[in-house]
Amino acid sequence: MGHNEFLYPIIFGVVTGTIIRILMLKTDYRQYPPHLHGRIIHLALGFIAAGLGTIMVPSILKEEYTAITFLTLAASQFRDVRNMERTTLQQLDTFELVGRGNTYIEGIAVAFEGRNYLVILSSFFTTGFYIVFNIWAGLICAIVCFFICRKLMAGNRLKDLVDIEYSAPRFEGPGLYVGDIYIMNIGLPDRQKEILENGMGFILKPKNFNASITIANLGQRQAILYDVSVALGVYRDSGTPALVPLAKRNLKTGTLGVFILPQTKDIDKAIQILANVPALENAIRIPSKTLSQERQES
Repeated sequence: MGHNEFLYPIIFGVVTGTIIRILMLKTDYRQYPPHLHGRIIHLALGFIAAGLGTIMVPSILKEEYTAITFLTLAASQFRDVRNMERTTLQQLDTFELVGRGNTYIEGIAVAFEGRNYLVILSSFFTTGFYIVFNIWAGLICAIVCFFICRKLMAGNRLKDLVDIEYSAPRFEGPGLYVGDIYIMNIGLPDRQKEILENGMGFILKPKNFNASITIANLGQRQAILYDVSVALGVYRDSGTPALVPLAKRNLKTGTLGVFILPQTKDIDKAIQILANVPALENAIRIPSKTLSQERQES
């Protein structure tokens, strides 16, 4: 094949890794990453990651193991990506009427770092299969890598943890309630009327003890409020503390009451959005596993 024996496998691996990164780079209703420049940054980093993963295979076959040390440089660069995302989102969060919260921001930053590593691995395996077998083996490997990446980056949703029911907000004196869960105190009659006209309430019943602990996390609650507010809008402006979406727990049952003030009052759409709120990695707790291990040890 001559001195260019690895040319086509390298091109194939880089193109495959870049395409996988493009398919994982999804701008949804939360509008992140934004159009256009934010996407260009992530696509460029995906191309670099694909190149690194691809070059590893020829380096190993040519016994040029020093080339693999570039991976350590890549790891530090992608950690910088994570820090960049965290800093950017934290700055933007100060201007949101309903913020994402630090837990949500950290989850987004980790996801962007992790996706670059998935691109490196995908390019490495597809290039390897092309060189060792043929292009058809490389294509099959690329398809398998794509489905694995989709599975790994999908994550759990709120619908996997809770059952969601609508419950209209109500007042008992100055106390605002969603179901039997106290939300906040609103004394002004005009403000109470405004809340009853525009507000919506939802009860999130955890499916098990682990889910109850997870939705108790303040970062997970803020993510719920943020996603609903972005999708349906929010009926408030700066300097109106009474018109703030809130999520409060029933301390006895672990049930979560969610109070929102959307611009678009659509119950079915709101339930659908709540169901698809991501279960944040940093919020997930599995205490039942710890308890079962303790019982086995005892």
